[in-house]
Amino acid sequence: MNEFMYRPPDTGFMRLSEKTVVITGAAAGIGKATAERCAAEGAHVIVTDVDSDGGQAVADELENADSNGTASFYELDVTDSDQFHDVIDDIAETHGLDVLVNNAGTGHPGGSLEELENSIRDFVIDVNINGAWNGCHAALPHMKEQGHGSIVNVGSLASILGLPKQAAYSMTKGAVLNMTRAVAAEAGPYGVRANTVCPGFTETQLLDQYLSQQDDPERAREQMVEQYPLKRLAEPGEVADAILFLASDEASFITGHGLVVDGGFSA
Repeated sequence: MNEFMYRPPDTGFMRLSEKTVVITGAAAGIGKATAERCAAEGAHVIVTDVDSDGGQAVADELENADSNGTASFYELDVTDSDQFHDVIDDIAETHGLDVLVNNAGTGHPGGSLEELENSIRDFVIDVNINGAWNGCHAALPHMKEQGHGSIVNVGSLASILGLPKQAAYSMTKGAVLNMTRAVAAEAGPYGVRANTVCPGFTETQLLDQYLSQQDDPERAREQMVEQYPLKRLAEPGEVADAILFLASDEASFITGHGLVVDGGFSA
């Protein structure tokens, strides 16, 4: 196996200095890694999550760390549109609003489409599609009014490829990518950009849950790794770097794009 240790790049300057970045699902995984990277780049990071203890712990960690940025925590269930609006309105008034990262997401047990219970399908839709929709719905009025802003939605390799036995997940992540394109086309004239990051399998709790459902988790992981030309899975920080790029002014002429971060899987 290809041995790899992720190290954040040192660019020598802070790409998000004095900017406010809101991240959903930031208590763990890609969301937490994104919060850490944005704070390192000088942002005031708004950590949000339905897990209040985990989210507050991340915000406290960022505040106490030797970091260039600062952090606050808001409890947020992304499926609750009214709560999302209240949180974003408060953030915009108190801190400003420059970047929204719609990262919160969920998966489902593998199985054929006809075996998947409707209740599970509906939950995945609610978190993955409605969560991103609610975030855009709440943030866009503020961003349009101020004439700038960047939205980064976290999709998946399943945004562009239909994954077997992952019909509901693939459906929702495909929807996230196409919604992003629509938002980019609509909000561009107001100076607002919208993009999607589409990662392959990443070393997160969601991956661990998926593997735990397999008959032989260790063998399932080995087979998964073999499908990637880089012969490893992504580290959360590598996906966070892609999110950071799209959020920053370095991507000032990039909008409506789905940036694939998959170690060559789709190649």
